Amino acid sequence: MHNRRGGSLESNSLTQFNDLGLSEALLRALTGAGYSTPTPIQEKTIPVMLKGQDLIGIAQTGTGKTAAFVLPILQKIGQETINLSGKHCQALILAPTRELAAQIHDAIKTYGEHMYFTSTLITGGVKPAPQIRAMARGVNILVATPGRLEDHMQQGVINLAETRTVVLDEADQMLDMGFIPAIRRIMAKLPKKRQTVLLSATMPKQIRSLSHDFLKSPVEIAVAPASKPIERIEQKILFMPKSDKRDALIKVLNNEKFDRAIVFTRTKHGANKVTRFIEQAGHTAAAIHGNKSQGARTKALNGFKSGDIAVMVATDIAARGIDIDDVSLVINFELPNVPEVYVHRIGRTARAGKSGMAISFCDPEEREYLTDIEKLTGKALADRPALTDAEKVAVAAAAKKPAGGRGGRGGGGRGRGQGGQRQNEQTGPNANAAKQANRRRRRNKSAQADGANSNSSAGNPNASNNNSNQNKTKRKPQSNRPHGENADLAGLQRFVGANANARKRSA
Repeated sequence: MHNRRGGSLESNSLTQFNDLGLSEALLRALTGAGYSTPTPIQEKTIPVMLKGQDLIGIAQTGTGKTAAFVLPILQKIGQETINLSGKHCQALILAPTRELAAQIHDAIKTYGEHMYFTSTLITGGVKPAPQIRAMARGVNILVATPGRLEDHMQQGVINLAETRTVVLDEADQMLDMGFIPAIRRIMAKLPKKRQTVLLSATMPKQIRSLSHDFLKSPVEIAVAPASKPIERIEQKILFMPKSDKRDALIKVLNNEKFDRAIVFTRTKHGANKVTRFIEQAGHTAAAIHGNKSQGARTKALNGFKSGDIAVMVATDIAARGIDIDDVSLVINFELPNVPEVYVHRIGRTARAGKSGMAISFCDPEEREYLTDIEKLTGKALADRPALTDAEKVAVAAAAKKPAGGRGGRGGGGRGRGQGGQRQNEQTGPNANAAKQANRRRRRNKSAQADGANSNSSAGNPNASNNNSNQNKTKRKPQSNRPHGENADLAGLQRFVGANANARKRSA
């Protein structure tokens, strides 16, 4: 969209919203919100949806996907006269997180300002009674997260038999958060005659398979490479030991001029710790992650949007889909181990045609993550300073540390509101790719560590016996050891959490 308050969102199109066949009520709302020109994803998606065709849309967050599907849904509601049955909805929009669902619901109210319709928001983390009352008479548009929606469906509170349009937003994130089985169960309850829209930043095999199963001859629209950060973001990499990150963060916050800043950590515990020492340094800050109540998360987001809070510290729950104006600085306190997450994190700045800065702290153990990020984006971000001997030893030793960490459950209905997100809350468009990458890193680090141990034991006649005893201890069978896919997931969780647990989960 072209926004008179914030510049252009990469649209060179001469098309205007009034060229797309939208109603006068929607055009008035768009004008009131400051929008005149559609973005590429909007220009291509809106006509397809108005024709009733199924659609696959591939585009990054921040490209205007929400309006691309909300506007045609509202247009069709305004054109049709439907007697809604109790507990039913005319259109269903599924989103992976509570925050994204709430943002979509707010957009519906903004664009439908001059229309009469009913809508409601169904997410975990809040009491179900008001949601049950809202659905009793039926609604035109239902926005929901999969976990709480399934709970209500199982209890007979919601019935999807009359739903005519369904939108799966951020489908790849729902895949990574473990929602796909729930999505399949929900889709099975929908009528066969419907319009289905699937929107995603990437298209892994599992999402492609989902589209084959539930979409009929879909039109596919792809806008810009999903792995490329927008050029208006100035990216900086600062190399330092892990112990120096705290002081470096405060120095950046004190010296850089910013309207709002988001600091990303890999763990919930780390987010809390980082928030505390930011506040101790004199900045207003709040943390948002899966262990926070919905009320606390909403309060933090509202304070950040209003400017009362200058710094939001977040796990990757906020890396996708949260559109907050005037975020001029993103800081990666820790680099993500899934390279696509880096792109989504820094995409929180430089929105609506503005510029922004992303500063990432990289300790010696995170250099492999940086290499993966550079491969994905096709851009060298920094020259690596040589590792000191002590840092080389530390990197090798990290591969030999005892495993730790455990998986955690999210906050939605029956513990599924965040879809079984892992304790460290890292997300990425392909969980299997993340597992394989981490297994590869473990093997490489282990080989390096073995080489280091071999060199250090050359003059030690007892080293071989010691290593043998250690290996025997590691191979001791455990009765509760997970198997199969659970073993893979547990191994990934232990690897990701090892450093944090070894340092008392200091993030």
